[in-house]
Amino acid sequence: MDGTGEEDRGYLRSRGLRIPKDPRFVTGRTRRNLRSDAYEKRESDAVLRVVRPGDRVLELGAGIGYMSALIATRTAAAHVTSFEANPALIPFIAQVHRANEVRNATVHNALLAPGAGRPRPFHIREDFLASSLDAEAAGGVVETAEVEVRALSDVLDEVRPDVLVCDIEGAEAEVLPAGDWSGLRAAVIELHPQWIGQAGVQAVFDAMQRGGLTYFPRASQAKVVTFARGW
Repeated sequence: MDGTGEEDRGYLRSRGLRIPKDPRFVTGRTRRNLRSDAYEKRESDAVLRVVRPGDRVLELGAGIGYMSALIATRTAAAHVTSFEANPALIPFIAQVHRANEVRNATVHNALLAPGAGRPRPFHIREDFLASSLDAEAAGGVVETAEVEVRALSDVLDEVRPDVLVCDIEGAEAEVLPAGDWSGLRAAVIELHPQWIGQAGVQAVFDAMQRGGLTYFPRASQAKVVTFARGW
């Protein structure tokens, strides 16, 4: 399809994906980056390089569903299991997956933590993509939802991932050190040093090293770092 037909009028095209033109989620810079194939470019380049046919992929931080749709449709991964804390994004992710006929992905509205716990309040803002656990962050809160908290170890035992893809806005420094990553072949992680600092970045590198993975420069760019085994 060339993107001009009747069935494509409600969609943007990005790296071959169809993204619904929902103004709540696709506006401004996001819209421009999607149109120019620049949206999450570094992470996209990395996952397309390291994910292999038959892989089980665990994604922490599903966002708008772009990365899971890309992996599911472009890499022949066996399955993508995604976790997204923001309940407002879950219906849109489902739209993205339907638009791209994704059948090998599962999305959970939950937070991962070192151990299971009580549900945590998640604050949904007028700018959906600015929603967070932080009640004091900028932006008007329009709704607060209780989000399930799951133990990371339980998820790893259930999913048994070959590849980890992680973009969780700074929580990587808390969550990743709590996991046993020895079953991974590769991990693509977006770091947020502006929030986690040098100690947090070191904690992520240490967690991957304990799992037997080392920094893989050929699939790393700036804050998107890739770790691999046996390269």
